[in-house]
Amino acid sequence: MSHPLAVVIEDTANGRFLPVDGGWHRVDPWKAGLEAVVAFTGHAVFAVDAATTDASLAGLGADGFGGAHDARLVAELAGPDGWIDSLDALLVGRGRGSMAAVRPRLVPRPDLATHPRVRFAATNRDDVQVFGFDDPRRTAVAVLSRGVAGLPEVSFELEPEHRGGSGSALVEAALTLVPEGQLVIAAAAPGNAASLRALLSTGFSPVGSLQLFRRAST
Repeated sequence: MSHPLAVVIEDTANGRFLPVDGGWHRVDPWKAGLEAVVAFTGHAVFAVDAATTDASLAGLGADGFGGAHDARLVAELAGPDGWIDSLDALLVGRGRGSMAAVRPRLVPRPDLATHPRVRFAATNRDDVQVFGFDDPRRTAVAVLSRGVAGLPEVSFELEPEHRGGSGSALVEAALTLVPEGQLVIAAAAPGNAASLRALLSTGFSPVGSLQLFRRAST
C-alpha cells in the first residue's frame, strides 16, 4: 500500500491539491528513524513519530502558511543533538522508459558507491542503485532509490569540470531508467540553482518543500 504522504504527492502531481486552509496533518514516518516536514501550498504534512503529539506541534506554531518550516520548530523536534537536512524544494517528474532516444546512456557504476551523493542516499533511502557513464574516468553519478514516502527518487551530481549546462543531459539519461510515465521525485536546495534548472528543464515541476530530520536517539 502507498504511504499516505505518497498519495498526497501523487495527487498534487496530478492536479488534486490539499485544501489551502493554513492547516496541517500528521502521518507516520515512511522509514524508521527518519522524519520529515513537507509543506504544500497552504497545507503542511508532518511525518513524525508518536513521541510528537498534535498538541506539541500546535504549541510550536505549526501551520500551513510557513510555520511548518520555522527553523525553531524543526530544531525543537530534532533536539540539540539531532540531524537536520537542508530545506529543499520537492519536485515531481515522469520516467521516460528505456526506449527513449537519449544519449549517452547510463550504466551501473558500483565503483561510485563511495561518492558523497551515494553515501547520503544510502543513509536516507532504500533500494539505492548507482549509475554513471560507461567511461570509467567519468565520476558523474545518478542515483535511483526509494526515497520520500517510498516513491522513486532521483539525485545526481556532475564533476566540477563538466558543470555549466550538462546537468539536464544527466537527468534525462537517469529518467530513461524509470518506466515511462512513472512518477519520480527529486529534491534540491533552493540555492542550488544549477540543479534546479536541470530538473526544471527536463520537465520536473515543484510541488512543495521538504525538510528531513533525525532525532539524536535514533
